[in-house]
Amino acid sequence: MLLGFLTLPMLMSGTSVALPRIGADLNASGASLQWVVIGYFLTASSTMLVAGSLGDLFGRRRVFAAGAAVYTAGALTSAIASDILLLDAARTLSGVGAAGVMACGGAILGATFTGPARTRAFAAMGTTAGAGMAIGPTLSGWLVGSLGWRATFAAFAVVGVLIWAGTVFMTESRAATRPRIDLPGAVTLIAALALVMFGFNQASEAGWGSVLVLAPVAAGLVSLVVFTMIEHRSPHPVLDLTMLRDRRFMAWCLACLFVAAGPAGVTTFLPTYLQGVNGASAQAAGLTMLMLTAPVLLMPQVGAQLINRGVPARTLITVSLLMIAAGNAWLTVLHPGIDALGLLGPLVAIGTGMGLVVGTTDAQAMNQVEPDRLGMAAGFLNTVRAGGATLVITLFGTALINLLQARIGAVGPAARVAAGDLTGPGRSLHATQFTDAWHIALWFVAALCAVAAVAVWALLAPSRREPVVPGGADALTHTGK
Repeated sequence: MLLGFLTLPMLMSGTSVALPRIGADLNASGASLQWVVIGYFLTASSTMLVAGSLGDLFGRRRVFAAGAAVYTAGALTSAIASDILLLDAARTLSGVGAAGVMACGGAILGATFTGPARTRAFAAMGTTAGAGMAIGPTLSGWLVGSLGWRATFAAFAVVGVLIWAGTVFMTESRAATRPRIDLPGAVTLIAALALVMFGFNQASEAGWGSVLVLAPVAAGLVSLVVFTMIEHRSPHPVLDLTMLRDRRFMAWCLACLFVAAGPAGVTTFLPTYLQGVNGASAQAAGLTMLMLTAPVLLMPQVGAQLINRGVPARTLITVSLLMIAAGNAWLTVLHPGIDALGLLGPLVAIGTGMGLVVGTTDAQAMNQVEPDRLGMAAGFLNTVRAGGATLVITLFGTALINLLQARIGAVGPAARVAAGDLTGPGRSLHATQFTDAWHIALWFVAALCAVAAVAVWALLAPSRREPVVPGGADALTHTGK
């Protein structure tokens, strides 16, 4: 299971390093190139909740194995894709498989461990995911520079086979009372999330006022309303809406969202900036990203130790979100020619804020949920996390293109600059314009993360009737009350 949590984040963070080379080889830019990253996140986030509920029904190990097989098929197809549309489709397929691995992997941990052991297990998951993020850009940079971007996807396909084979040794678990499949709810939820994300992605080329943007977004919002109505009436909902009435559970879901979304824009698009503006190689860009991703490898166990030794989880998550906000704001020092030392402070701040609570947020959320709903809860958490990251990646990339278009005057050249293509006349001016667009996007993300920190702090405040315990009320395991 941990091998899955190692590989999937590795492919998420590593693909961003390969984007400039993919764009050059397949003659792609703008929305179609962004979809190489967004398509993966989109299908993963939109099917995560469904995968978790299917795990409760059919067995979490079985759905995990099916997800690993689909993920492997998508990675293999990505390696041999001959055009951008096929690559986008293959990445979208990989996201479906990733949903099964991520949702059921978390549920397997939740079903296997309780109490402090659960905190340590989820910290191990966070450490493993952090290792994937840390190694991903460097490994991908080496593969892209030495063997080409196709080798990146081929390597992950091989590992996918190992993940699938390893499921033979897993113990099966499912809900004690097997739920029925809420097919109308599942289809409506997937349609809602997919339509909204697709519409946002089209804004990079069509503009926010285009019918290509407004129509799918409106249809997605209507589908979301219909989904809510279906879940209220369904005897076996894919998402039990009563979970959303628990303010602590919702606080940890909000925390999961911004811990993932806060660094997402930087993780995805900074390698493109460094290669396009500073002329860095794929290997150098990957090594630079270690300053952000290495703390995600090192800090999850530190966060788990702090909570198990009595530090309130409420305090830790608030500090982490504020660090992510500060890191994004600090990164506005970004300028053409900036060296690694200039990026060290902001990238370490973002990575440390993320690493302290990776995995811990999942464990704290699971403490609020009954055992029979662990798959549903894990699916919802991963939907929120992946959906938030997808939304920020989409909006961040779209904002960069739109801001560049306002300065350059045409969407085609703006998309090429955002894809790292700064060749030709006006390179210096385009680099300055690209940097200005980055600064605006970074300030926006920093403000959102700061607001989220305040909201999470307020939602996790103990009620007056609750006793004060070491480590805070959120350090307690679920008691069923």
